[in-house]
Amino acid sequence: MRSFFQVLSVAEVVLKLTSFPPLPVETVPLSDALGRVLAAGVTADEDLPLAARSSMDGYAVRAEDLFGAGELSPAYIECVAQVSVDKPTERAIGPGECASIVTGGILPEGADAVVMVEHTSALEGDESGGVVTGTIEVRRAVAPGEHVMLRGEDAESGSEALSAGIRLRPQEIGLLAALGKTEVPVGRLPRAAVLSTGDEVIPIDQKPRPGQVRDVNSPALAAMIARAGATPISLGLVPDQEAALEKALREGLEQCDALFLSGGSSIGVRDLTLAVVSRLPGAEILAHGVAMRPGKPLVLARVEQGGSAKAIFGLPGQVTSAQVVMHVLGLPFLRGLMGDTASFSWSRRAFVPAVMGRNVASRQGREDYVRIRLERSSKQELPVAQPVLGPSGLLRTLVEADGLVRIPAGDEGLYEGRKVAVCPLWHPGEEPEGLS
Repeated sequence: MRSFFQVLSVAEVVLKLTSFPPLPVETVPLSDALGRVLAAGVTADEDLPLAARSSMDGYAVRAEDLFGAGELSPAYIECVAQVSVDKPTERAIGPGECASIVTGGILPEGADAVVMVEHTSALEGDESGGVVTGTIEVRRAVAPGEHVMLRGEDAESGSEALSAGIRLRPQEIGLLAALGKTEVPVGRLPRAAVLSTGDEVIPIDQKPRPGQVRDVNSPALAAMIARAGATPISLGLVPDQEAALEKALREGLEQCDALFLSGGSSIGVRDLTLAVVSRLPGAEILAHGVAMRPGKPLVLARVEQGGSAKAIFGLPGQVTSAQVVMHVLGLPFLRGLMGDTASFSWSRRAFVPAVMGRNVASRQGREDYVRIRLERSSKQELPVAQPVLGPSGLLRTLVEADGLVRIPAGDEGLYEGRKVAVCPLWHPGEEPEGLS
């Protein structure tokens, strides 16, 4: 039996994958930019806010006038103007004076802070017509800048408001809108083809006979690709025949930026991926095997086609192995094609702290990715990460799992009670009961 050759560490595979350049940049309307990766930094054309504004309802004051003010020793100042949200006042604030102001109102000249209305009382004066004038009792001191959004605090004119390589969330969309950006440059969304192989694999609408299995990988991988923001392209099923596989690969590469092939990547007699991919024009085998579990039988190739570099992932056929490899390598690669420069950084992922619920052994020299379920415990402040054990061909181990815990290649395992970082397998709004 042939052995794996060119087995690489996870870090070495990542280095190979980061050599693929991002896809071309395109400009999209701001309304279509959610979830896209910013391809170039955005410079502010103006200060945001354009002027110092109040973040509270209250009174615009000179902070020095309220020094030492408190419940037992209030300060008394004169209200001389009113500031509405859409109408600044031209009246400057002098010593011992203030102006009533609403949230979002522009601070008058001379004022440097806002005292909340809850800490004040209007004494003598006129409140007719909604305008407060006269003496205001203030029962709290404020510091300069308190309850004030300073001019340019969100973005200064000429400065970079957002950096290239970030994924645009609703909050970044809001900042771009505030800056008047109606269009933004983003990385093109990758087209990712999915192909399943194997004489034993049948379409999901057929009833399997003994020895046959339905095609789980195609719909599962396509769903993962779509959720990552890329566009999945289904190439269907091909049998364990070199001619059929080569035809499907050639046709698939014409349509996509990356191709994910499941099955046929190991070292058995019928495992044809390596031989067929090697024959493709412009193909280079980058790895045959990766030092991780599950997922060792990975074929990674680079194909130069039409001036573009395209990746072929020969994923393991086992459903759990294929999905773990996608989480660790495939999906970060797609995000990298979109322009996300930090996509492979394990330390930059959104982890959930937890403690291990039992000992888990590992073999040095490979990275283990343990499927875990999060549980609450009355004895632990953090959730408990309970390993979900089972062969990589079982779907149950992923269905029941909430996340992955990585065991580095230099470790021999994890002890019960050790604090770990859980890489979640859920999206916002899907948090497991163990976190509720």
